Amino acid sequence: MGRADGPKGEDGDHQRLWRLWRRGCGFLGTETPIICGAMAWVSGHDLVAAVADAGGFGVLAASAMPPEQLEEEIAATRAATDRPFGVNVVTLHPRFEAIIEVCVAARIGHVVLAGGLPSAATIRALKDAGSRVICFAPAVPVAKRLLRSGVDALIVEGREAGGHVGPTSTLVLAQEVLPHVPAVPVFVAGGIATGRAMVAALELGASGCQVGTRFACASESPAHPNFKAALIRAQARDAVVSAQIDPRLKSIPVRALSNQAMAAFMEIQRELLNAIDAGEVTLVQAQERIEHFWAGRLRRAVMTGDVREGSVMAGQSVALVKEEQSVGAIIDELVAEAAAAMDGGGGVRMANG
Repeated sequence: MGRADGPKGEDGDHQRLWRLWRRGCGFLGTETPIICGAMAWVSGHDLVAAVADAGGFGVLAASAMPPEQLEEEIAATRAATDRPFGVNVVTLHPRFEAIIEVCVAARIGHVVLAGGLPSAATIRALKDAGSRVICFAPAVPVAKRLLRSGVDALIVEGREAGGHVGPTSTLVLAQEVLPHVPAVPVFVAGGIATGRAMVAALELGASGCQVGTRFACASESPAHPNFKAALIRAQARDAVVSAQIDPRLKSIPVRALSNQAMAAFMEIQRELLNAIDAGEVTLVQAQERIEHFWAGRLRRAVMTGDVREGSVMAGQSVALVKEEQSVGAIIDELVAEAAAAMDGGGGVRMANG
């Protein structure tokens, strides 16, 4: 695979691939511009360090962590690898400010802010501490607003992704956003599981890609064997998006494997709507309970292996997960496929080049 200072060997396809992803590697400080998407209960120090050592960019998922646990995870990751990694912080975290303080104190090199628009003050505090700030941009106006706030890079994630998703497909979103934000690196996510798909995104103008579902099934992933087996068995059509039954109770759709957890989500919505009508809870309280529902169900699936009642969050690329592999094998395979695609060997040319 290619080092941060250029690809190994003299192979022409690797050289062309390096030219496409040079900017992403430089920004991340990695051998490849492959980000392992932050997955709650999965992206801990073991997986993140393994991704970093294999030449990718691992990201600790702080969404389900109290500040004290995040401090421990950062220390454990640094003890396991001397390569760059990041921290993903959800803006809706109940102790968001304390989590940001941990990142500032630890002088994290890259912080990924997700779940909503961060304040300019938050971005400035992180940048003043030496962090590079990455944010998700679901549309062009949001991307431009984030750039004005000082973010250093963007992730555009399509609806094919696992977990919380937006309304737009990866291909359409990439075509919409990439031409309008040339000033910063942009990483494409959602349904990316092969090197061919990576090349397509790179040739559209991306600086790299984010991959989640394949890494959830990696041998270094702490996910329960039942969780991994469910991913290996699944087809793309099995990864469905949760339905909202009343516009009053707004919730960000979640993509996960169809099971009893999806049915339970419909029931809890009905219960909460009845409670709202009875004046027993406010809309804000109800929406918080919705988020707690998904967090609890995800933990149930990942940690205890209950893939019937727990939430098996996965992207539609789950159809391309055929076996449990090491992180190194996954990244090597992605790079080899991408290099082969550069000469038209199964690749898809979606832009000039």
